[in-house]
Amino acid sequence: MTAHLVTGIGELVTHDPRFGGPLRDAALVAQDGVVVWVGPSGEEPAADARTDLGGAAVVPGFVDSHTHLVFAGDRAAEFEARMSGLPYTGGGIATTVAATRAASDDDLRRRLAALVAEARALGTTTVEVKSGYGLDVDTEQRLLRLAREVTTETTFLGAHVVPPGTDRAEYLALVTGPMLAACAPLARWADVFCEPASPIAFDGDEAREVLEAAARAGLGLRVHGNQLGHGPGAQLAVELGAASVDHCTYLTDDDVSALAGSGTVATLLPGVEFSTRSPYPDARRLLDAGVEVALASDCNPGTCFSTSMPLMIALAVREMRMTVTEALRAATLGGARALRRDDVGHLRLGARADLAVLDAPTHRHLAYRPGVPIARGLRL
Repeated sequence: MTAHLVTGIGELVTHDPRFGGPLRDAALVAQDGVVVWVGPSGEEPAADARTDLGGAAVVPGFVDSHTHLVFAGDRAAEFEARMSGLPYTGGGIATTVAATRAASDDDLRRRLAALVAEARALGTTTVEVKSGYGLDVDTEQRLLRLAREVTTETTFLGAHVVPPGTDRAEYLALVTGPMLAACAPLARWADVFCEPASPIAFDGDEAREVLEAAARAGLGLRVHGNQLGHGPGAQLAVELGAASVDHCTYLTDDDVSALAGSGTVATLLPGVEFSTRSPYPDARRLLDAGVEVALASDCNPGTCFSTSMPLMIALAVREMRMTVTEALRAATLGGARALRRDDVGHLRLGARADLAVLDAPTHRHLAYRPGVPIARGLRL
């Protein structure tokens, strides 16, 4: 077994409550990819290899728990139109579906690999990837097969939207029947776009049918909910024990109370609001109520074409009333909890040695220097 010492850490954020906050002038030892020692520099045990970071800050690798990275095509014109005032309705998804169906495996694989590499270069070490741009059995299965090449956190999202010109009842039967049967072996999770405000998304009854079928197939549950208006998504997620409800822009007091008393994480996606000129979720309201909050990128071609978790942290601090420490926790430990993982998102003993190394003296620079690539992923 090989022990690797990382020293010269100017500030180390571990999310370990025994330290009471960041450690200064710290060191870390990993053995076979697992954290086995954390403490003050100069007290570390002997190791086989050594990396000196020269005073850089280190935080847990970011956990991006909501992405749509397997797709083809481009929707830059749609983005430009929204910046001119066109509202977002979800209708542009059909454009990506057409391009994705027409793309080869190699084309999809190249873009997926490039986006994962881009995210890693910005400090992300764990990523979830959804399907949802196939909307037929063969393409949904293909997208999940490709996603499994880069992550174990794969999500079946056949219930993204109802394809144009398709009978709703027939498509729902397809998603909960043959499509689910073909895709479940390739997925850990299932998701549904529960948004009654959109005519192409799924209402509460339809979303329940999708989620209950997925649970019977052995998949964990996730929900896109409460993005475009008030709706049943958040409370449905809590009722069915979903790991996460994502977006959470429009929440009632009852929604917040339900989330606060549950194991369902509220995953916020501020890059979407930035890219659609939509209202930002009120993270402060959720945090003050005791809700577990995660931050994720929602990287996708239509509403947030960014893999940058540091950008999401900066937006959360600037627009959603989070402190830098709260935003960092949400982008690491919160994301891990949204994936029901206890081995990532922190640097306590026994965690995977997934680090984000910052070209900065403190984690505060993640919000202080927005748009600057100061973070990089390091997996020991």
